[in-house]
Order: sequence, then structure tokens, then C-alpha cells
Amino acid sequence: MSSSLRVRPDPTDPRLTRRVQGLDQTGRPVETSVTVERALTLYLNGQEIVTMMTIGDHPEDLALGYLLNQGMLRPEDAITGIEHDEDLGVVVVRTAEATDHEAKLRKKTLTSGCAQGTAFGDLMDGFSQVRLPLEAELRTSWLYGLLRAINTLPTLYLEAGAIHGCALCRQDQPIVYMEDVGRHNAVDKIAGWMARNQEPAGDKIFYTTGRLTSEMVIKTVRMGIPILISRSGFTAWGVELAREANLTLIGRCKGSRFLALAGESRIVFDADPLRDGEENPRHWRKNSREAEGAADAG
Repeated sequence: MSSSLRVRPDPTDPRLTRRVQGLDQTGRPVETSVTVERALTLYLNGQEIVTMMTIGDHPEDLALGYLLNQGMLRPEDAITGIEHDEDLGVVVVRTAEATDHEAKLRKKTLTSGCAQGTAFGDLMDGFSQVRLPLEAELRTSWLYGLLRAINTLPTLYLEAGAIHGCALCRQDQPIVYMEDVGRHNAVDKIAGWMARNQEPAGDKIFYTTGRLTSEMVIKTVRMGIPILISRSGFTAWGVELAREANLTLIGRCKGSRFLALAGESRIVFDADPLRDGEENPRHWRKNSREAEGAADAG
């Protein structure tokens, strides 16, 4: 499994977590890991676009993916450079020609939670024109294998919690796994990585730990990925948009159980849920390593 991963989390990176002291429910002193978040300001050519709260890894991918997923850049726009200054907390994306967005943008600040303030009015531009490949398929044997592979990855989530993860996958193998304090940041990092590496989307599966909201569906469709999976639940508009785009939408995925609410024709039921979908409780995602240890001790 690990040999297929081209980008993976690094929970040992000292820039991404910090040890802090506190008290537990009994008043006993404890030390635990917490996720670090920092501000990153994005510029498109000379225009300041947005300030994002992020863990700070893969800033070039985050910047490019954000611009692509928000429709501020088109896939055919020529990128002449992406420059990141870690000390200043700035990343600048430069294009050969001015885009048609700079003049009408105003600065927006993203919260570290769900980042619901990120959507611009033209986020839906081009959504109805996307044609996802009908021949793509999801075998349930791949799904169960994929969940096991992802849940056994060493991640920042297991180290410190307070973070979302997203994975770009092919069949039952994760290829890229990105994390961030906001789930949409993790999506954008993968979108940017795909663009920078010219990775095809039609044979891929997208996995997220976040809810299957309208924005998550829109971004997955804009990326050209035909299948979206989550351990979490759905929103009504997310389901409606997925059906409109014929995106295969699968949520509440845990162990042998899942629920498909759109694009069901791509699913091939080739596994026994009671046998192949069994999930070791030790591999369930916990809030942190400390929570995992407490569960084991109990």
C-alpha cells in the first residue's frame, strides 16, 4: 500500500504540531499535541486574493488548487511561476496574461473551520458543462480495501486531531493524501498537485473525511473526478448537485456500511460486506493518539 503513495502526511514534521501542557478531566497534568495553523496570503499576479488559515505545508499546491477550484484560473491559463515566502506568509501565482478576475475580487479571510466564506459568485461557472466519464467504476472490493489503507496511514489527525484529510485514489490505492485545518484546503492542495503534475482525473476516486456539501461536490466535479467518498454525511444541495453532474456520491462509509445517493450505476457490487467490509476497531479514526490510548486502556 505505502509504495503507491506519492504524497503522504508527515506527522513528525515539527512545523505542523506543537506539544502543549494542560489538565485532564481529573485535574492531572498532561501534555498533548495540537495542530499548528498559520496565515497564508495568496496573490494572483499583483492582486491580493485571500488570506487562508492553513497548516502551511504544500503552499504552492494550495494556492494553485484554490484558484482553479474557484474558477479564477482556467486549465488553459499559462502559469509562469508560483513563489512562496515562508517568512512573510505569502504565495504569489503568476500568469503569462492577466486573468479576468483581478479587477472584481475583494479580499476574503477564511476561518480554520469549514471555510464557508470561500465561495465566490462564479463558483458554479462551467459546472453544468462538465462531463464526467461514464465508464469509470467503483468496485466495492476497492472501496473496502481503500478504507483500510487510508485508516492505517500515519497522519496528523492521529497525532493531534483538529484536522481534515483528503486522498486522491485509483482503485483500492491512495496516491496522494493531504491534510489541513479546513477540509476545502485539503481538496485544493490535491487539485493543485494534480494540475502541477498533469495527473489525469477520469480514472480517480476522491476520498474526504469532511461532509459531502455543495462546495465539496462542486470542487470534485471541477477537478473532473467521477467518484467522491466520505465517512461523513450529506447535505441536500450536495446530493442534488451530484445527481445533476452524475457524480458518484458515497457517504457514511464505515466498516461494511455505506450509502450511495448519486451516480449509483458506476458501483460494482463484487464483495461480501459482512466479510470484506470488516474493519478493525483499532483502525477507526480517533481524535488523537491520546484518545486512541485512552480507548485501548478502557
